Amino acid sequence: MTHPDVEAQVDAYLDGELAAMDTVELEAHLAGCASCGRFRDDRLALRTAIAAQLPRTEAPEALRGRVRAAVRKAAGPGRTHRLAPPMARRWLALAASLAIVAAGSWRLATAHTASEILTDEVLASHVRSLMPGHLSDVLSTDQHTVKPWFNGKLDFSPPVHDFAGRGYPLLGGRLDYLNGRPVAALVYGRRQHLINVFLWPATGSSGGGAPLVRHGYYLLHWTTPEYTYWVASDLGLSELTTFAGLLQLGDSAAASGR
Repeated sequence: MTHPDVEAQVDAYLDGELAAMDTVELEAHLAGCASCGRFRDDRLALRTAIAAQLPRTEAPEALRGRVRAAVRKAAGPGRTHRLAPPMARRWLALAASLAIVAAGSWRLATAHTASEILTDEVLASHVRSLMPGHLSDVLSTDQHTVKPWFNGKLDFSPPVHDFAGRGYPLLGGRLDYLNGRPVAALVYGRRQHLINVFLWPATGSSGGGAPLVRHGYYLLHWTTPEYTYWVASDLGLSELTTFAGLLQLGDSAAASGR
């Protein structure tokens, strides 16, 4: 048994599709071949990751039909009926497994890429704001000046709070562009550190993610029933988390007062 033969049979083996004699032969090879053993372990790990992170769905009948047609075509004209049933099932299982793995890998990669793109956008906007002349379109420590400034510039009225009494004064605001839409950017200070708060109307479920660190900056993000928030700063994580808590309390108080 050669290594390519083994790799072609591992998926069928894991699906319980191999004949008894083929199973015995394959297991004997796996027991004595470290590289093929690792190949089997990798396939098992991939299956486990896909099963844990993707919802279980049935393959559409059209896809099943295309897989069957591909197997018949691979068997060649006039050979369909000579193909032994176990071999046919083996190739069908391998083709279906490859299709599922390809679809699962694509969906995982797409979700991961979208999240990473937004993270990069937030970091780039924060760093760009630190350049001279880019921090604020409206310079004011008065929340009653900053909040009305957004009127007519966005399709929502962002909540604006001043936390000067807690050591996080409001410094101003500006328009920014993230996640494919215009967003509000509020600027706060903490000693010599600047904090950017990006927010826009929520489109998903509420919740938060773990703090992120990119190139020396901390990024916090969470979603409320009304808004998606991203906070970026080089402030220490403990103080930035305290600031995020003040924002969440401010929004909760505003929501309860509506």
